[in-house]
Amino acid sequence: MATTHPVTVRGAGPSYGPSYDLSYDPSYALSYVDFGGPGAPLLALHGHFGRARGWAALAAELAPAHRVIALEQRAHGSAAPVADVRPDAYLADVAAFLSGHLGPGPLPVLGHSMGGSVAYRLAAHHPELVSRLVVIEGPARNEPPVLDARDWPRRAASLRELRALLTERIGPFADYFLESAAEHPDGWGLLFDPETLLRSQRALLGDWWSDWLGSDCPALLVHGEDSTVLPTAQAKEMAARRPDTRLAAFPGRGHWVHDEDPAGVAAAIRAFLRG
Repeated sequence: MATTHPVTVRGAGPSYGPSYDLSYDPSYALSYVDFGGPGAPLLALHGHFGRARGWAALAAELAPAHRVIALEQRAHGSAAPVADVRPDAYLADVAAFLSGHLGPGPLPVLGHSMGGSVAYRLAAHHPELVSRLVVIEGPARNEPPVLDARDWPRRAASLRELRALLTERIGPFADYFLESAAEHPDGWGLLFDPETLLRSQRALLGDWWSDWLGSDCPALLVHGEDSTVLPTAQAKEMAARRPDTRLAAFPGRGHWVHDEDPAGVAAAIRAFLRG
């Protein structure tokens, strides 16, 4: 079983809540975005190449009933560079944050893609922390290929130029990756290290069925039927094999279904969280 470890957590901007130190660790820090509101807390975990603030559209749709608190995961966004990107390291971060900052008691946890895998592994290894589970496009078995960003543009003179270069390189999904854009002393670039995230993706390849089936809290699996990451056949199998699991499938939507249809996904999540 994975064990927790101390992390330092800080607020991610003036509108995202106060600074908070879970514990002091001079070698590593995580950030979070608290989207605020009077609703019940819902922990959100982004996927590879994502950022905590990328949940903004869905958080707005879920408000005011639900207050989304999104953790910016290791090796992403404002997090310090880190060598350890094993799945257990992500899991330990989230367990420490949830138990130390958002506790006491279990909370609903939402995750997309890699974040979905972290969420269902959290439910399996730390069932006392998770009351309900929402997994968006998080497979129980991850197959190659992985996304290799090592040949993407590293710097551009402006954000507009970086957007144009990335759009030319990867097409309509550039906006997702541009959540990680920042101005550096030598121009605009992306905050993640491509080599590190390549290792992180490779570490997640393979069979995680035992963790998907390793918890018994109610679960909602959200699937975009045009996804190239989670095949529809696997999504149906995941829902069929795990007790108390609903499948919400969205025709014509892809891997970023919650960005493509935030209102529809939020409606499915609200209905699920109401029980």
